[in-house]
Formats: sequence, C-alpha cells, structure tokens
Amino acid sequence: MIGNSVYSSADESLKANPNLCVTMEEGGSQNSSEQLVGEEDLEIDLEDNCDGLLEIASESFGAPVPSPGMEFDSYDDAYSYYNSYARELGFAIRVKSSWTKRNSKEKRGAVLCCSCEGFKMVKEANSRRKETRTGCQAMIRLRLIQFDRWKLDEVKLDHNHSFDPLRAHNSKSHKKSSTKRKPEEPPLDVEVRTIKLYRAVDTPNSSGEASDRSHDHLHTSRRLELRGGFKVLQDFFFQIQLTSPNFVYLMDLSDDGTLRNVFWIDPLARAAYSHFGDVVVFDTTCLSNSYQLPLVAFLGINHHGDSILLGCALLADQSYETYVWLFRAWLSCMLGRPPQTFITEQCKAMRTAISEVFPRAHHRLSLTHVLHSIFQSLVQLQDSELFRMALNSVVYGCLKVEDFELAWEEMIVRFGLANHETIQSLYQDREQWAPVYLKDTFLAGALTFRLGNASAPFIFSGYVHQHTSLREFLEGYESFLDNKYTSEALCDSESSKSIPELKTTHPYESQMAKVFTKEMFIRFQDEVSAMSSCFGVMQVHSNGSASSYVVKEREGEKVRDFEVIYETSPVAQVRCFCVCGGFSFNGYQCRHVLLLLSHNGLEEVPSQYILQRWRKDVNRLYVADFGAGRVDMMNPDQWYEHLHRKAMQVVEQGMRSKEHCRVAWESFKECVNNVHLVTEKPS
Repeated sequence: MIGNSVYSSADESLKANPNLCVTMEEGGSQNSSEQLVGEEDLEIDLEDNCDGLLEIASESFGAPVPSPGMEFDSYDDAYSYYNSYARELGFAIRVKSSWTKRNSKEKRGAVLCCSCEGFKMVKEANSRRKETRTGCQAMIRLRLIQFDRWKLDEVKLDHNHSFDPLRAHNSKSHKKSSTKRKPEEPPLDVEVRTIKLYRAVDTPNSSGEASDRSHDHLHTSRRLELRGGFKVLQDFFFQIQLTSPNFVYLMDLSDDGTLRNVFWIDPLARAAYSHFGDVVVFDTTCLSNSYQLPLVAFLGINHHGDSILLGCALLADQSYETYVWLFRAWLSCMLGRPPQTFITEQCKAMRTAISEVFPRAHHRLSLTHVLHSIFQSLVQLQDSELFRMALNSVVYGCLKVEDFELAWEEMIVRFGLANHETIQSLYQDREQWAPVYLKDTFLAGALTFRLGNASAPFIFSGYVHQHTSLREFLEGYESFLDNKYTSEALCDSESSKSIPELKTTHPYESQMAKVFTKEMFIRFQDEVSAMSSCFGVMQVHSNGSASSYVVKEREGEKVRDFEVIYETSPVAQVRCFCVCGGFSFNGYQCRHVLLLLSHNGLEEVPSQYILQRWRKDVNRLYVADFGAGRVDMMNPDQWYEHLHRKAMQVVEQGMRSKEHCRVAWESFKECVNNVHLVTEKPS
C-alpha cells in the first residue's frame, strides 16, 4: 500500500543512529565504512553531463509516479514498485547501496538507482563489453520506519540518456520479477477522522490469478456463510436499535450486494473505550479453532482487571483486506482514537493490516497464544515436565535480553528444536511477545498469563462453543451483555462499600485499600506481602539526581538481584524503574520498587504510580467521551454522536438524587424550547 505522510531523510536517520552498516549490492563497490557511502564516492569525477535530461511521460505508468512520502508494506513491495515503474518507461534498475543495523542482517534502508548510474572503473573500461553507464542521477532512497513498513525519502526522476525498452526488459532486474509480477493496489485513505470503509480489490496478475497477501488469503469474492441467514442478523440489529439508538453496525458488501463482513458495537462498549482504550486485545479464538461461527471480538480490561467487550464482528476470511476493513470500521466507531497497545495472535495478514490502520500503536502478540502454539506444535513434548520448566524459566526468568537469547538457544539445542518451523517463526517475532523485550510497553496485565493456562481466556465461554449457530449466539447475546454489566456493577458496589482485610502493617497497603478497586487491591496486596522476601538494598551508582540500586529477593533457595533506577526531579517528583518491568506489565509498582521507596523514607506510593484506571472513586459515566477536540461540528455524521453523549452525561448526573433529577428535567425542557425557536426561524 502507498500513502503520504511526514518523512525525514535517510541521511539524518543515519546521523542519529550510528549502529548502521552499509552494503553495496548489484555491482556497487564494496566499502567497509559504517557510515553511508556518498554517491560521489562510487564514481569517477567527470564533468557534469545533465544537458540531455528527459521529461518522463508519467501518464504511461498505471500507479503513482515515485514521490517522497510514499509508504510500502515491505522492502520487496518497494523494489517491485520501482522496478515496474522502470519497466514501463524503458530503463532498468539496480540496488546502489543498502544498510543494515550493526551485528544484524535486518535491512534498514536502501538506494535504488538507474542501471546507467555512475561510470565504469578504469579496469572495467578496458573490457570489450559495450559501455552503458552514463552517470545517470535517477534514483529513489528508501528507509525502514516501523515493523515492515518502508518509506520513500528522496526521489530523482530525470535521466540523462534515452530509453531502450528492449535492453531494459532483458535486464537482470526485470528478468528477476518477470515470473512473479505483483500489481500495485489503489491507496487506502489513512486519515483517521474520515475513515473510508472499503476494501482494496485484488486484480489479476500476468498469469490470470489473483495476487495473494498472505498464506491464509482467500479470494475477495467469498461470501460470509451464516447458518440462520442474513435476515436473522438484520432483524437482530433492527430490534436492538429500537431500544438503543446509539447501537452501531456496519456491513461490508461486494459490488453485487454479497455480504462479506459485519461489525457491531453497543453504546456502553463505546463509552467504556474512553476509559479503558489504552490496551485492546483482538480475540480470534473462533477463527483459530475453526468454530462454525466466524466470530471475532475486541476486548478491553476494566478497573477490576476483567475483560470487557469493545465490539464484535463476523468475518468471511482472514485476508489482509478483511482485517483492514474491520479495523477501520472499529476505529471509526471510536472516533478515530487508536489504542496505545494492540494485542493479537501471530498472523502475517493481521500484522500488515495493523501497521496500516494503527501505525502508532504498539502491536504485541498474546503470550498465552504463543505458549499455546508452542505446546500444540510440539506433540512429543506436551507431557514433558522438563520442557515445561525450561520454557517457563526462559520466558519468565530472564531479566536481560542477552540472557533470554542465550537461554532460548540452550533450550533449542537441549530439546532438538533447531529446525522446528513454529519455534523459528516465534523466535523471529520474540520482540512482540517475550516479556524481557516489553518493559517499555504498558500492558495492564493483558500479556503476563502463566503457563498454567492451556489457552487464551475466551470472553464468550459458556455462550459460544464449536457448533454454536448464528441464531443461538444472537439469542444469547443480550443475556451475555446483561451478565457482564451486572457483574461489573456488583464489583463496583462491593469495592465502594467493603473494607479490605489488611495482611501487613505497611502504610502502602492501607493507602491502596482506600484507592484501588477490590480485585486490583488484592493484586497489589500480594506485592506488599512479597516485600518480606526482599532485602539488602544497596546503592551501586549515582549520577546527580539519578541513582541505581540493587534489591535482593529470595526465591526458594535462590537469591536474585534486581536493579532499580531511582530518580528525583527539582519538583520533588520521584521516578522509579525496575528491571522486572512490573509497573508496565501490571499497572502498579512491584515489590522491589516498593522496598526502595520505603528505604528512602517515602510513606506513600507517589501519585504518578496510582493509575486512574484502577481507582474505585472515579465516577465513570458510561457514555462515550473522547474529548471535545475529537468532534468535528462541521461533519453532520458526528452531530448525533456529540449531542447524545452530552445528553447522556446529564442523564447520568440526574440519577444521583431527586434534586439532581429535577434540575436535569428543567434543563431539558429549556433546551427543547430553545431548539424549537431555532427551527422556527426562516432559513
């Protein structure tokens, strides 16, 4: 996919990151320097020969002409695009230079140039081969910006030679792609606030077959198979909208009217997202386990640490196009506000769609799904307690990246898994699921499930099984929602009225007992209790306001060291970070930081480490409130959303007492009269 956005030059990126090394490819000169080799360093200085620059007839090229800011899903896509552009105009290309991160084979940037770039070296000029180099300056410069997305930073379109289509078509670059030519797809609008809900349609390739985006791609004309029929679904939506006007559903229809995908969300879920939209889990349990119902769900984590439903969908397939449509549909219902962290299972098509629709979100893989995939694929080791202990130690026991990678390698060798496809694939994506890499990502407890869970927790457990039909699911859907909301209300009541039982005399425990909801207090209480196993606080380094400490913890017969950074600022704000990453994983401080805070004389947990999402004293109005700045009053499609949200806030406040109700009622009557006066004015 191609899109425009803000970009910076590759040269500036290199200056900011010296850990890049350069490789010259396809005829480029080798250079051992770890700085980007300047273009003038690759050719002999000759007089500038630019008088014959040609004006390119870009209209002959079906896709957009190369321009700075274009983005691609992969390096191969970018190469194929420029190669196709060259083929249409009649010239060939080559890789002039590329650079990778030091001690890594991962490509970070590249320069693709016209094959006539530069001049032959002196020793080459004496050969009998015809001279084809003209010092042409035409080129594009590419840079990896995130995951697999590549951005075009610099473009030079002018050539100083005539085109030779026959020679170009016989060139190395065009022969390489002639057997598999991937057509360019129309760009998708990535503007968040005006999201277009359509899919890119695959066009046939040279062999007459539709192009694939992933191993699980199905033809885009496939219909959504619903046992029970489309009318059952439509009647269900109509019935809900009679009692809940703010209920939203969106349908993905093909040109001939065939239903492909459908998404829906209730108003309470939209409201809950405004409070708990920082971490979202995309649950594909039904697709992964081949349920009769192709159901997927967006899940959040509420103030009790429980999963909440943030939208549902029925999907025809698991293609890139389907996921793009679905994620755009969901995002449009959330007024364009993407999550901070988006957790899914491992899927190439899904990953590409996420980078397209949620480019700024932290995409992570569900650790539960990863561990489940490992055990499902290793039939011979499913009952091995030794392997289970080894895996548990590698995943949860390593505090540093180098320790994890060394321990993983030892485990692979020990159990003979070096050539196992699933293990290799998961290891390549380790930075998206292994806790040792995720200490800077806020997860709200969503990722750190223990090995005891055989599979990911399924929010529809008890309501959906492998053979549940559409009719059965819809008949139980409202009952499911009622039970979820009733359970949350009971937890709210219990948290506000009950007085938690304290296990220690530590002031941190009594402080959080007054602040956290019951369930979150119990989790925090475990950390306070575990402070008794920590000891030996020792400062090992100091640099002005920042100091480094080591806290020892006894784990059975072992003693482990945990490094904690402690920093104070001029405004007396305390900042702490523990190597265990407890706060990022759970949303409350770990035992090691608590012990250090106590060691330094703090009798209360600093306010910045008491997250509002866990507090029991927050009045959460369950009407969507994404901030006034998110509403475009010039857009009629958002008028209803804006008015309904404000009205429901008055309703919520009006329920507090008889006097509140009277004031709200009088206000509504006055509002209605004022609106009538406006409508009676001549237009």
